[in-house]
Amino acid sequence: MPFPDEVKAMVTKATAHRTERLTGTIRVPGDKSISHRSLLFGALAIGETTISGLLEGEDVIATADAMRAMGVQIERTQSKEGPIWRVYGVGVGGLQEPAQVLDMGNSGTGARLLSGVLATSPFTSFMIGDASLSGRPMKRVIDPLSQMGATFVTRSNGRLPMAIQGTASPMPITYVSPVASAQVKSAVMLAGLQAPGRTTVIEPAASRDHSERMLRHFGAEVLVDDRPDGSRAVTIIGEANLIAADVAVPGDISSASFLLVAGLLAQEGLITVEAVGNNPLRNGLVQTLIDMGADLTLSNNRLVAGEPVCDITVKPSKLQGIDVPPERAPSMIDEYPVLAVAASFATGKTRMTGLEELRVKESDRIASVVKGLRANGVAVDDGPDWMTVTGTGQPVSGGGHVAVHLDHRIAMAFLVMGTATTAPVTIDAIEPVATSFPGFLDLMTRLGAHIDTASPS
Repeated sequence: MPFPDEVKAMVTKATAHRTERLTGTIRVPGDKSISHRSLLFGALAIGETTISGLLEGEDVIATADAMRAMGVQIERTQSKEGPIWRVYGVGVGGLQEPAQVLDMGNSGTGARLLSGVLATSPFTSFMIGDASLSGRPMKRVIDPLSQMGATFVTRSNGRLPMAIQGTASPMPITYVSPVASAQVKSAVMLAGLQAPGRTTVIEPAASRDHSERMLRHFGAEVLVDDRPDGSRAVTIIGEANLIAADVAVPGDISSASFLLVAGLLAQEGLITVEAVGNNPLRNGLVQTLIDMGADLTLSNNRLVAGEPVCDITVKPSKLQGIDVPPERAPSMIDEYPVLAVAASFATGKTRMTGLEELRVKESDRIASVVKGLRANGVAVDDGPDWMTVTGTGQPVSGGGHVAVHLDHRIAMAFLVMGTATTAPVTIDAIEPVATSFPGFLDLMTRLGAHIDTASPS
């Protein structure tokens, strides 16, 4: 997807150079998924919710601004430990009709989860997004939310901009989701908070369960039924009252994944990422890297606000290609771009299947990864829902220029690649990284990486 004319002027290229040694103990920004939910659930709760560790990326700020536009008071203060966010909830059903359009920027998570809130709020709202978000499918949440009584008007194929007429009389439903999607499940659960009785989502496999954990943390009744066929039914008991609860957001495992792979591909060093989320429905990349021979150590395991948290230490490692189980995809769907980079340096073929969801992310991530790898001398094949990367166990040649298509994870994955290739790797834009990982370049520099930036002339 090319940059719109109004964005071109702000595009900054970045080039990553080979780095022999990466070392340090760091923390990554807060988990993006949990950050969105802490703001949304805090806004729908009664009382004051205090949030520490919130990801202050553009995606999450868009969610905060949307809640402010509907009458929720949100404040940011500074403490010795870092920023503290305070959300003064208005209760389930207490949101006000927004006077302006809700701009969700690049945030698919924010847009889809907020759609669930708006679907059972009895007023009209309008949602827009940037060029990338406006090309992403919303029909997957529109279909179940329409069954609950909401009305949507969108562009063709369910794309933003979107008008939402929330229903004053929501109907509880049982929705059989064709895909294991935490965003779809969470949107329906959020709508179900205001519906009488039980609202249930049945998934073909378990998707990440941050909403279930956090809703319980805020006092909602959530039932989970794992079925013999591998499917999972999640039920929210409606007409609920949420009670304010403090949230400590753990480090984002998706953000940490870039640093872990960089540490694996370095020639020397030792990297420890502290206080990172270790949710078993999110940590598929960690298990996959271990299966490939990565020297990863998980320590200091604990629970924080219902979420598993640990420290992860990584040492440079020789990797072997493997067949990644397709059932692992829901637990690592955002990490396949950086896994593909790791696989480029492994010995043998790494086969990744069950990736259809990657076609409808911020970019077509399969296409973006394949083009980027080929531009840097890597043998890769792909199909509708699969990729196979063939590595030689030797350093990749590099030297390529990669178009990131407004996608933060493509940008970071190929900068990580450039720290280990023979020749530098250049991406066409660093700006998208701010949506999920503000400070990425600074952290990489602290670890010892050499990444240059160049503004357009």
